[in-house]
Amino acid sequence: MSSSATGVNVSDRPISPDTTRVAWVGTGVMGQSMAGHLLAAGYALTVYNRTASKAEGLVSRGATLAESPRAAAAAADVIFLMVGFPSDVRSTSLDPSTGALAGLAPGGLLVDMTTSDPTLAAEIAEAAAAKSCAAVDAPVSGGDRGARSATLSIFAGGDAAVVAHLAPLFKLMGNALYMGGPGAGQRAKLGNQIAIASTMVGLVEGMVYAHKAGLDVAKWLEAISTGAAGSKSLDLYGKRMLERDMAAGFYVRHFVKDLGICLSECQAMGLALPGLALAHQLYVSLLAHGEGGLGTQALILAIERLNNTCLDKKPE
Repeated sequence: MSSSATGVNVSDRPISPDTTRVAWVGTGVMGQSMAGHLLAAGYALTVYNRTASKAEGLVSRGATLAESPRAAAAAADVIFLMVGFPSDVRSTSLDPSTGALAGLAPGGLLVDMTTSDPTLAAEIAEAAAAKSCAAVDAPVSGGDRGARSATLSIFAGGDAAVVAHLAPLFKLMGNALYMGGPGAGQRAKLGNQIAIASTMVGLVEGMVYAHKAGLDVAKWLEAISTGAAGSKSLDLYGKRMLERDMAAGFYVRHFVKDLGICLSECQAMGLALPGLALAHQLYVSLLAHGEGGLGTQALILAIERLNNTCLDKKPE
C-alpha cells in the first residue's frame, strides 16, 4: 500500500499477529489495558515505560521490556505512544538519540494515542514521512473503563489509507473514526474535551444543589440518568463521587493540560468559549490544592469548597 498524501510505502501485507510486531510506549492507567488487549490477541509486544515497574504486568504476560522508545521501535513494525504531556510526546517520538522515529525502519508506523497538540501531530507526521515512515494521531475517549473493556472512541488523523491499514489493531481497543489529515484526530479529541468539561461542571453543580435541597443524591442521579440530563459522565462518575472514590481513571493534571491546549487553540482561532474557560479554572483550583493526581470526578471537591459543603455530610 502506498500512502498517496506522503508517498510513504506501507506494507501490502495485512496486519496480523503472525506478520506484525508491535511496540507500546507508556504503560500507565490507560496504556497498560490498551497494550494488554494487543498482547491477548497474540501480537508480539515490546514495551517501554519511564518507570519500568509499571510495565511489569505486561512483561509477566509475555511482553519484552525495551530500554528506550528507540529500542522499542527498532523491534516493531507499529509503535504506539500513550504518554502524559506534549513534551513527553515530543521526546518519545522525535528525540534523535532515544526517540521512536530514530529506531523505526522505513515503512514503519507510529501511532500517538496521547491527547496532545495538533501542530505537534503534524510535525511528527512530517518527520515520519521524511524517514519513509508514517505517523497517525489517534487520541481516545472513554477513560480507564473504556480502556479495560476495549470500548474506547478513537479519533484518527493522518493518511486515510494508513488509518485503514491499522484497523485490525484499533478494533482491539475500541471504535476508530477517521477525522482527517495529520492533527485532525487531536482536534476532534480537543472538541470532545470541551464538551466533557462543561458537562462535568453541570453534573457536579446539579449534585451539590440536590444535596443542599435535602434530596437523596443517589436517587436523584438515578432519576435523571434516563432523561435528558443523562450522560456518559454521569454513568462513569456519579457513583464514584457519591462514594468519595477519587481514584484516577483520567488524571486531573492531564485534563488541565488538555483544556489548556483547547484554550490555546481557541486563542489562535479568535474563538470565545467561556464554559471551557470556567471549567479550566475550576480544575486548576484542584491543582492548587495538590489534587492533580486525583481523577476528573474530583471536580466535586472544587464545587463543595466554593459552597462550604460536602456530599457525605447532612446538609445544614
